[in-house]
Amino acid sequence: MTQPKRLSDSLSVTPQIDPANMQALADAGFRSVISNRPDGEEPEQPDWATIERAARDAGMEARHIPVTPSAITDEDAARFGAALEELPGPVVGFCRTGMRSASLWALANADKRPADELIATAADAGYDIAPLRDRLEG
Repeated sequence: MTQPKRLSDSLSVTPQIDPANMQALADAGFRSVISNRPDGEEPEQPDWATIERAARDAGMEARHIPVTPSAITDEDAARFGAALEELPGPVVGFCRTGMRSASLWALANADKRPADELIATAADAGYDIAPLRDRLEG
């Protein structure tokens, strides 16, 4: 299992989670999971129902906010931000690589934190969200 990368006190992100690893995430202290992958993005990817069941079996809350990598909308970011406020934390967000989850976090926090800080925090976790600068500053 890939170690989740911390973006804030309430959120860490990771590549695709194997449902078999959900209990380990719960044991590590995560209380909720957000999936940002549409079902069927790749043939071998576990579907949302399987992920949700594994999360609930591990005692975690679960939310599905699927987005297309090149088409993240402001509404998607708002839904992600709302989920972070509503779900018990800390939360682990995932997609294929973790990039969508990191991007959604940054866009959801664009009105709360400077763009440079969001970009640097994501970079420290291994995600280059610099191409979002205009949206983060706008």
